[in-house]
Order: sequence, then structure tokens, then C-alpha cells
Amino acid sequence: MSDDSDPAPPATPRPTAQTLALLTIAVLVLLHALSVAADLVIPLVLAMMLKLMLQPVMRLLSGRLRLPEAISALLVMLAMAAVVVAIGLSIAVPASGWIDKAPAGLRTLQEQVSVLRAPLAAAQEMLHGTERMIVPGAPYTEPAAPPPAADKKAEAPPAPSPFDLGSIGISILLGTQQFVGRLFVLLVSLFFMLAASDTMLRKLVEVVPRLEEKKHVVFIAGEIEDNISAYLFAITAINLGFGVIVGLAIWLSGIADPLLWGTVAFLLNYIPIIGPVIGIGVMFLVGLLTFEHALPALVPAAAYLALHLVEGEFVTPLLLARRFTLNPLLVILSLFFWTWLWGVPGAFLSMPLLAIAKIVCDRIPRLAPLGHMLGPGGRRNGPPSG
Repeated sequence: MSDDSDPAPPATPRPTAQTLALLTIAVLVLLHALSVAADLVIPLVLAMMLKLMLQPVMRLLSGRLRLPEAISALLVMLAMAAVVVAIGLSIAVPASGWIDKAPAGLRTLQEQVSVLRAPLAAAQEMLHGTERMIVPGAPYTEPAAPPPAADKKAEAPPAPSPFDLGSIGISILLGTQQFVGRLFVLLVSLFFMLAASDTMLRKLVEVVPRLEEKKHVVFIAGEIEDNISAYLFAITAINLGFGVIVGLAIWLSGIADPLLWGTVAFLLNYIPIIGPVIGIGVMFLVGLLTFEHALPALVPAAAYLALHLVEGEFVTPLLLARRFTLNPLLVILSLFFWTWLWGVPGAFLSMPLLAIAKIVCDRIPRLAPLGHMLGPGGRRNGPPSG
């Protein structure tokens, strides 16, 4: 009797030890390349993200106003540069003034902390007394004596040697050269990415042989671009609103230069976890520089913390939770990984890169399980048929 049942699907081949070893080597080589080529890769990644975020403006200028794409790209970049330069000029002088005040603020903080030494020593003595009552024969430990006051007539530290000054100058020169080089790569790459528009997508579609595959590629590319652009625009809008409200709260607290602190809050809000912690510490130090007492100095820091809790627990989930929900553990791991690999730029890029990875995985069927692991709630539509 013949068996009319459908044949069983072929078993998926399991990866061999050789395949896993080659994959591990490839990942290590890729990480080394990303680290060595950071001066080139970081500006390119930033340019790609800015291109996706500015794509709606490009469509407005090139599509509705019928401007050439190169002219539209130039106008967009000039407008962006004008905004950045205007903000930079408006906060440069206040920032330098606060930097000059920072040593005085640290001394004030040290004086405020020194007031707590006597109560802490008394609490330590009470704990040791309780321990001796509960456990007879427990060793007695003398409370730590406060450090001797610094001699006001102590000699000033020696001036740095010419070698030290030369080392500092070389470090500043190298840092400036690296920044200028990255900025040049960023601007040039961003201009040509904006001017090229959909050229790369058209070239990719021309290579694909079948009509159905062409439609699938166009659909997936459009979905990925639209969702990444929406995410980056939403995050930037949320951070901008957070910066404005923080600046207003700082102004109401009686602290000068609210534009400076609003800009600082806007930038730090791109960094998950670490950014708000730094912001709270900065606000506390600014409060000490303004009020010179610990209790009033806590007001701006507490306001910053309260606003961050409202933004992180209510505003951002309300606007993004339906489309972009990320695994908190992977958010922390992404922050640590990209900070280890690229430093401060990596910290800024960690959240956008993780969100982009989830969006891409949600739109490609074979990568959908990975997208679900990165965060639940991904929305994926199929390409049009016919």
C-alpha cells in the first residue's frame, strides 16, 4: 500500500563546530574593525541617522516644492548648522563661566559633607556599643578620627613643568584634530546621503530579478525607513521638550542660564540611565554654586529627578510603547557595549542603534524572533500582493 501523505520537510542542518568557530572569528574581526575605524564609522552612523530623521523635510522640499535634491540637501544642512551655531554661541559664554566656578563648588560640597562627620562618628559609636551589648567580648573599634584641617599656610603646589604643559597641549591638539576630522566626514557624508535620496534603493531594485521580489524589497525598505525616521524624530522631540521644561524649572529655581541647562538636559537624555544620573549630579553642583548650602541645592536636582520620572514613566511610554518597546536588560547591555567600544559617542548611539535593530528585525520575517527578543509589541505588516 502506498503512502499518500506529504513528505516530511527536510531537517534544518545544525551548525557545526567549524561554523560556530568561523562565526566567532568573524564577530571578533568585525568588533576590532569597528574599534579601529571609529573615526570613520561613527560619523557615518551619525550621518545615516540624521539622514533618516531629516528625510521628511527632504521630501517636502524635493517632492512638493520641486527643488533639486542637491539644493534641498544644502538648504537642510545650512538650516541645521545655523541652529547648532546659534545655540552654541548662546551657551558658550555661560558654560565657560560655570566651569570657572566648578572648583569653588567642589570646595563648598566638601565643607557641607564635613558637617556630617561628627553625626556619622556618633552613629558608628552607637552601633559598636549595641554590638558589644548583643555579643559580649566583641572587639572595640575606635571611631575614625576626622582628618586634620588643611594648613592654610601650606605651600602652593608647584607649577606644572614645561613637559606637562606640552603634553596637555598635544592632547588638546590631537583631540581637536580628531573632532574636526569626524565633523568633516559627518558633514560630507550627510550631504551626499541627502542628495542621493532613493538612488541606492533604485539600484538595489534593479539588481533583484523577479517582480514580486522587487515589490518586497521596496516595501521592506520603505517600512524600515518610515519607522526608523518616526522613532528618531519622536525621541528627539521628547528630549527637546524635556530640555525646555528642565530649563524652565531651573529658571524658576532661581538659577541663571536656563538655556545652558536645558541644552545639557536635552543632550543627556539621549543616554539611558547614565545620562539622568549625570544630570542630577550636575544640577546639585549648580545648586551649590548658586545657594552655597546643601538643602537649597537639592531643589534643582530634585526637580530634574521628578521631571525625568514623569518623562520616563509616562510621556515616553505613552508616545512610543505601542510601536517601540525595548527589553530593559538589552538597553543596559547595549549602553555598556557601545560605550566600551566607542566611548561617549557610543553612549549616545546605544539606544538608537538598538531601536533600529528591533525595527529592522520586526520588518524581516526571518528575523522576527530576534525582534521579539529585543522587545515585545513589534508591528509587522506583509508586503502588498499582486
